[in-house]
Amino acid sequence: MKTRTVLVVLGALAIGLTGCASSDRGPAEQAVTRFYTAVHDRHGGQACSLLTPEAAESLRTGGQTCAETVLDLDLPGGQVRDAEVWGDEAQVRLTRDTVFLHRFPQGWLVRGAGCRSRGDLPYRCEVEA
Repeated sequence: MKTRTVLVVLGALAIGLTGCASSDRGPAEQAVTRFYTAVHDRHGGQACSLLTPEAAESLRTGGQTCAETVLDLDLPGGQVRDAEVWGDEAQVRLTRDTVFLHRFPQGWLVRGAGCRSRGDLPYRCEVEA
């Protein structure tokens, strides 16, 4: 009887932990969706408001504002395939892109977008902080 009780408790714990992990991923996935919706709809100012301050600042180059630059980038986006959260950091994989986020008191903000894997090398990103 004790073995069965332990297995039931461990099973319930595993289900509970999975639920916590998915609830952590949901807000990060939603932030990525909001960012790409803003880019797709050509709302550069809104897209920039969803970037970390450092990422937004990195797009203010050549006399252009972040709002102008973000709309000129090659940001392929796609459907959310997977997300992982590690404390205040997250990675959301899309069908044609990978996005990195950081959690702030106001929520998740994009710190890297338009990112492509380069094998053992760090990702190359169109937007990065």
